[in-house]
Amino acid sequence: MASDHSASPSLEGLRIERDPAAEGGSKRAVWIVLAALAVALGLGAWWWLAHPRAREVKVAAARELSGNVAGTVLNASGYVTARRAATVSSKVTGKVTEVLVEEGMVVHEGQVLARLDPTSIQRQLELTEAQLASARRSLAETEVRLKQAEVNRRRLRQLAAQGVSSQADLDVADADADSFAAHLAVLREDIKVADRSVQVQRQALEDMVIRAPFTGVAVTKDAQPGEMISPVSAGGGFTRTGICTVVDMKSLEIDVDVNESYINRVKPGQKAQAVLDAYPDWTIPARVIITIPTADRQKATVRVRLAFEQLDPRILPDMGVKVAFLADEAETKTAGGAPKPEVVVPKAALRKEGEQDVVFVVAGDHAERRAVKLGATAGDEVPVIAGLRGGDRVVVEGPPDLKDGDRIAVK
Repeated sequence: MASDHSASPSLEGLRIERDPAAEGGSKRAVWIVLAALAVALGLGAWWWLAHPRAREVKVAAARELSGNVAGTVLNASGYVTARRAATVSSKVTGKVTEVLVEEGMVVHEGQVLARLDPTSIQRQLELTEAQLASARRSLAETEVRLKQAEVNRRRLRQLAAQGVSSQADLDVADADADSFAAHLAVLREDIKVADRSVQVQRQALEDMVIRAPFTGVAVTKDAQPGEMISPVSAGGGFTRTGICTVVDMKSLEIDVDVNESYINRVKPGQKAQAVLDAYPDWTIPARVIITIPTADRQKATVRVRLAFEQLDPRILPDMGVKVAFLADEAETKTAGGAPKPEVVVPKAALRKEGEQDVVFVVAGDHAERRAVKLGATAGDEVPVIAGLRGGDRVVVEGPPDLKDGDRIAVK
């Protein structure tokens, strides 16, 4: 029991006495550290908001082209067409007896191209001419009889005045004279009818000769002697509808289809350059004649007609052709008058803001928005008429919400 009482004081001696002043100082230090951390976090958030993280983008350089058509605002393809072309046929159905034309032959207006069998028409003409001659002979006979009837009427009138002839005889003489006069008028009309019948048959005989409607080149020969020809298809498809096709080579022009989204870039009189598929290294100056005022609902295109500035024998109907519509000269020249080089960028660099085409250009470490005017879109590259220079770096891949002035980092 004595040992227990002696151990108690030693345990009490081991207890640590805390200073109240020191404990209060440590709490203040903790609060100071927390406040410093809060200030640091606030400064970091402010810096983050004021200096956002750079947005990663991929860029490509706008490049200048040499040898291409400067100032091209639109490309289109189409065909060479003849404004004046005709499949020459006959007015009537008949059997071909002679064909006087071959492919490639130059024919002149009125030249005989073919003849049809005129036998039945010739016989009909001979019949109507005989009828006309008979009517004329009848007219001559009636004129003689009318003259005799008038002489007889005058004599009977004199006798009746003298009381020698009766009134009945005079009435018969008057009736005979009037009858021959009426018959004479009918014969004169019959002669007119017969004469016109002769003219009809002569025209039908002339229609057996097929002539060229205008000066041009025969591009096809569609019938041979012995075949039947008709202005309309008949006979189960065995009847020809034409002798040949004649094309006026002076009327050749270009017919292209332009997407209706780009038709606002085309206007009458606009200059263009055409390249035939058959001669890819030959550039032909052309100009817009007219934009056909209707659209194709199925293809969403509008037809445009263009004229060649100068024709050439190498240009043939139905040849394939590619057309580059050119911008105004003011847009394709620099201030000094020199032609502007054509600048192209990848199609991926283009963005649409309403009706405006824009690109983002690298300006230091920021993105700069540029409005651009585009030329004809072809393939993966797009010509830029205004808004860029060769060497400018444009964003081709980046955030869809990229804005003007955003910090960027090039990948």
